[in-house]
Amino acid sequence: MKDSGLSDLSLPLFAAPSAPLPADGRLPSYLRDHRKRLRNRFLDGGADAMPDYELLEMLLFGAMARQDVKPLAHALIARFGDLAGVVNATPAQLAKEKGVGETIITTLKLAEAVASRVARARVVNRPVISSWDALLDYCHTVMAHRAVEHVRALFLDRKNRLIADEELARGTVDHVPLYPREVLRRALDHNASAVILVHNHPSGDPTPSSADIAMTERIQTGAEALGLVLHDHLIIG
Repeated sequence: MKDSGLSDLSLPLFAAPSAPLPADGRLPSYLRDHRKRLRNRFLDGGADAMPDYELLEMLLFGAMARQDVKPLAHALIARFGDLAGVVNATPAQLAKEKGVGETIITTLKLAEAVASRVARARVVNRPVISSWDALLDYCHTVMAHRAVEHVRALFLDRKNRLIADEELARGTVDHVPLYPREVLRRALDHNASAVILVHNHPSGDPTPSSADIAMTERIQTGAEALGLVLHDHLIIG
């Protein structure tokens, strides 16, 4: 019997390739309709009405104006776990993914920057006690998805309002070196009255290590000698 040649096909027998774009470069009507449906669902129900991959699709609309973004959105979610993981991935990590170029990387990092800026605006120049939940949200937004440990210091004035926020150190996946004198020097530079330390554990476990506890105690001792208050040392898992 003559071989039909079906065994040589690169696609499964019943898998259809993506429909080609119209010759003039316009989106096919089914893609235009799909994008319109997503926009309407977002406007009607907000982000809570949509899974991560659909929100990511919408982010990619501008970067891939004439292409079907759904396959890439699914692939990125599968690779990085969720929307936050995609947006917080480093440019180097993103560049390794098929179909991801400079425009897409810029779009995703811009989304990360906007989220961080909005979260920070909710706590800056406000008493941290009355905006504690917003402060925690900000810390999670900035630090929760980092691949290595980072330490930030939040500097407060006499009314416990946030006046400065700085990254002080970066380390490895399970350790970050931090020198008490650097924390205290920056507090004095900002004329701060109090400090909140924040660092992340990439493992996801927020339990403080013995090194974390020892570092906190050294900074607390130095702060007291200078009349400063160390309010807390938050660990973001």
